[in-house]
Amino acid sequence: MGARNAEGRRLVMVVEDEPAMREVLRIRLGQWGFEVCSAASVEEAGALLERARPAVVVCDVALPDGSGLDLLPELRGAPPHRPVIMITAHGTIDTAVEALKRGAVDFLTKPLDHQKLKAVLEEALSEADQRGAVQQIEASLAGASGMGGLVGTSAPMREVYRTIEVLAGSDAAALITGESGTGKELVARAIHDLSARASRPYIAVNAAAIPEGLMESELFGHEKGAFTGAVSAHAGCFELADRGTLFLDEIAEMPVALQPKFLRTLENGKVRRLGGSHEVTFDVRILAATNRAPEEAVRDGLLRTDLYYRLNVFTVVLPALRERAEDIPLLAQHFVGLFNKKHGASVEGVRREALNLLSTYPWPGNVRELRNVLERAVILAKGGWIETVHLPPYLRSGADHVGQRLGAGLTMAAAERLLILDTLKSCSGNKAEAARRLGVDVKTIRNKLKSYGLDTPE
Repeated sequence: MGARNAEGRRLVMVVEDEPAMREVLRIRLGQWGFEVCSAASVEEAGALLERARPAVVVCDVALPDGSGLDLLPELRGAPPHRPVIMITAHGTIDTAVEALKRGAVDFLTKPLDHQKLKAVLEEALSEADQRGAVQQIEASLAGASGMGGLVGTSAPMREVYRTIEVLAGSDAAALITGESGTGKELVARAIHDLSARASRPYIAVNAAAIPEGLMESELFGHEKGAFTGAVSAHAGCFELADRGTLFLDEIAEMPVALQPKFLRTLENGKVRRLGGSHEVTFDVRILAATNRAPEEAVRDGLLRTDLYYRLNVFTVVLPALRERAEDIPLLAQHFVGLFNKKHGASVEGVRREALNLLSTYPWPGNVRELRNVLERAVILAKGGWIETVHLPPYLRSGADHVGQRLGAGLTMAAAERLLILDTLKSCSGNKAEAARRLGVDVKTIRNKLKSYGLDTPE
């Protein structure tokens, strides 16, 4: 099915002054599954357009009270534009060029090749369908309750937004957890920007990115001559973030030997630079993040228990992208807009087949990986639509492999088995997620696996 009008019908408006031609088109279009309304002049077309709201228009160039070319802007309407196909008995190259320049999707000459008309109609409606879907996504983006750079309307993300709102109204410490690439720093930034400290400094430190020998100096600062290479005094992060927010990413990567001093500094609200003789009082809101399960980091001796409890007043748990796959269309369109601006491109959106691939891939790199894939795709596409060919080979190969195996000669039972097992693989073995993607109950998945002799724990 192609695009539909506002009432959900595949309604085609025919603007043609010859009664016989109108009747032929009405019969043909009806046979192809379209509803038809018609007008015989520019005036009738203008009156009918508002009332009928057709999904597509087939319009003659020569009308008794004017030119169909002059009517084109009104027929197309506001973006996303309605497809208009121009027809004429006296086609010239100049007329065709002018029609296409004014926005017609095609220009056909009489006598009409009906099979070509059908193909043009279906293609135009499919394109309009895509544009309508993109417009709905963009409307959702505009009305989404996302915060900062966070995008998503799924239940897990709505829970994240609620927690951010609570945290923004307090000065409590918080521990943000989630897999790499889920957007932990975006959460920290959103908490800061919505808090009373928004006009004050926001200092972010990645504990995994700083050499162990420099971590103490980075956090606490140092005086000139405190150690070899300290050619000048340096304020640490606590001083720099005074009256603002200090975000410590990958807190479990902080050297364990340094954690007691870090905790003591938090408790006292005072910091002494390396090589310094006096303490400086600071007022800092602490947010920390880790891509490890914090309880595991404590158990493995990477994070001190007392520091964990000091930081874990509140916890923000960011879902993996595979756990909120319904947000992928929103995220994809968000990134298309972002990278259109960055790279001077004019991509309209992601074609349905490509979006299906994006929506079923498990995204081990989460939103960061999706962002990189979309930036690459926008650069390759430049304009029009992102097709499957613009996606990385590793994304396409999985789908192609499944398609090749589900070939002719395969029984329904064998095809079902392959589909279930491939879906489970793409969900990292998560039966509930596989059931959601396949549109069945999780009990069905368990029963099928049992029948295959593959009944395993979650």
